[in-house]
Amino acid sequence: MMIRLVAVAALAASTQAFVPHTPFSARTADVSLDSLSTPEDESAFEKFVADVRTRTRAAQKSASDGGNFKQVMADFIASEYDADAARSKIEVATKSAPCVMFTWEASPSCKQALRAMELVGADVKVVRLDDPWDEGNPIRAELGKMTGKSSVPSVWIGGKYVGGYNAGVSEDAPGLVDLAFKGTLRPMIEAAQAEMILKAESSTVDEIDVVAENDAAEIEMEVSEKEEEVKQSV
Repeated sequence: MMIRLVAVAALAASTQAFVPHTPFSARTADVSLDSLSTPEDESAFEKFVADVRTRTRAAQKSASDGGNFKQVMADFIASEYDADAARSKIEVATKSAPCVMFTWEASPSCKQALRAMELVGADVKVVRLDDPWDEGNPIRAELGKMTGKSSVPSVWIGGKYVGGYNAGVSEDAPGLVDLAFKGTLRPMIEAAQAEMILKAESSTVDEIDVVAENDAAEIEMEVSEKEEEVKQSV
């Protein structure tokens, strides 16, 4: 039943994609029915039907996997996608900054979450899922499978999911509001920032060591070449 409702909703919302829009006037009353249907319209309709079928299959799989209504809707909207690629993008993004937030620009909850993070002095890396939608929708669907919550914002601190703005999925990920009331939000952010700095410093030291090793190898090679030249000249 849920899958049928999803498909009907999509059909109603997308009808504009293939129905010809002809402004009504006295002249249009004389237009024959045949002229309202063109090969382009039929092709668009066939593509639309195929797209709905593909999305419905994705939604059916989501439901059979135990997804709730929101997750099924997210999978329907995302359609069929490369789950490994989407998960890889999420993992890279969540490890790229101390605080990362997946958002929609027009979402009131996202705006509230960004404001809350600003108040506690956190620099947030924003990953918009609506710019463009075709790239963001699969990420949103995969976020739902990874965290148990497909809605935005999806907030990550120190590479770990902590919930949304005022809701979450567990005691460890209750959302920003609960973390703030518990007094754990700011320490969590500070710890994540400190860890990121340590990693950056460690990476810099490793790079210096590599450069030093390369320089030492080049010097050793030059000395050996000089010694060989001296031997040959004697």
